[in-house]
Amino acid sequence: MQTRMIGAIVGVALALAASLAAIPILAHHAFTAEFDIDRPLTLEGKLAVWEMINPHSWFHIDVEGPDGEVVRWLVEGGSPNQLIRNGVTQNSVPIGTVLVVEGYGSKDRTNKAVGSNFTLPDGSRLFLGGSAPGAVPTASVRDWLGL
Repeated sequence: MQTRMIGAIVGVALALAASLAAIPILAHHAFTAEFDIDRPLTLEGKLAVWEMINPHSWFHIDVEGPDGEVVRWLVEGGSPNQLIRNGVTQNSVPIGTVLVVEGYGSKDRTNKAVGSNFTLPDGSRLFLGGSAPGAVPTASVRDWLGL
């Protein structure tokens, strides 16, 4: 009888722990919550600031408009962990580098976007991970284990 009671208590505790662990996942936004699939864009500009912070990295890109005015865009990338697994570190792209960013504009029409990748002046392409459609997935656990 005591064994059943202990088993029930452990079961309830595990269920409670699993439901509490899921809360941050549910609170995190999906692509469609903030960005518009019908607003694909390509930005070309100089990297001004790179914030490698959780849960998303932010690339601040200075884009020159047709009138010569420079407008700063904030481009969301994947988490620092996703970027590093894709081979992108803060040493990969120095401040001032001209980037071509492919992504999607925000629903609120501000100068904010989510990037799927960017191309460097030498033509190499770096993938940003994150929620943008077309972003190349990061390595799986099977890749890390060599399976």
